[in-house]
Amino acid sequence: MSYDSFAQNADTLEIQSSKESKSQPDYSLLPKNPKKATILSAILPGAGQVYNGKAWKVPLIYGGIITDVYFINFNNRRYQIFKQALADFDDDLPTDFPSLNRDGLVRNVNYWRKSRDLCYLLLVGIYALNLIDANVDAHLSGFDVTDEIALKIEPHYESFSSNNKSVGVSLKLNF
Repeated sequence: MSYDSFAQNADTLEIQSSKESKSQPDYSLLPKNPKKATILSAILPGAGQVYNGKAWKVPLIYGGIITDVYFINFNNRRYQIFKQALADFDDDLPTDFPSLNRDGLVRNVNYWRKSRDLCYLLLVGIYALNLIDANVDAHLSGFDVTDEIALKIEPHYESFSSNNKSVGVSLKLNF
């Protein structure tokens, strides 16, 4: 019994590195480039939405940012007032809140500081949603939405027999 064996020549051997290069996604088929939209929104919030043709979202973004900055300022002012009142209370000076004891002042200081800090986190969240929205909208720019694909809600009436009648709502998905 004989077996044939084949070997590879040393000069044809290819050594592959353990770190194979990752292929970059091809965005050339999409009408909008997601990377460009994200970078534009990172530089100027709302610019990616304008690039994607959804300029109506820009007032929502800036409305959220302006409202959040207002509440950051409001909470910070209240925090500073109560912090100063606590410092005055500790120095046995008259405070703007004579009905509050030290525990009440400490609770207010902590409350307004936490509220301010949460507003900072909300600002980061608004900025992140701006980036995510620009990226996802650019990815979906090539998605085909035609009238042929539709979900319709229609009233439904069915009679099984003269005594058994059915009325309801039907959902129809057309492809």
